Amino acid sequence: MPKDTRAAAHKRAREKAQQERQKQKQQRRLENRERREGGEAAGSTEDPDIAGIQPGPQPRPDWLEDLEPDKSDSDA
Repeated sequence: MPKDTRAAAHKRAREKAQQERQKQKQQRRLENRERREGGEAAGSTEDPDIAGIQPGPQPRPDWLEDLEPDKSDSDA
């Protein structure tokens, strides 16, 4: 009796799919490594939200300069 070739075909398909996944995974790893090496060091980046802010009192924003001070504050 001949062997069941369907099982062998399924096994070849699974192995081929596994090899393809491994190739994709290796390529993703290489891309991530290049991205990490190409960018700046993680510790040297500055948060853009706080860039340029110095410790201590901050100057008043320009939009507050146009407002008059409250009279109740100056009476106290």
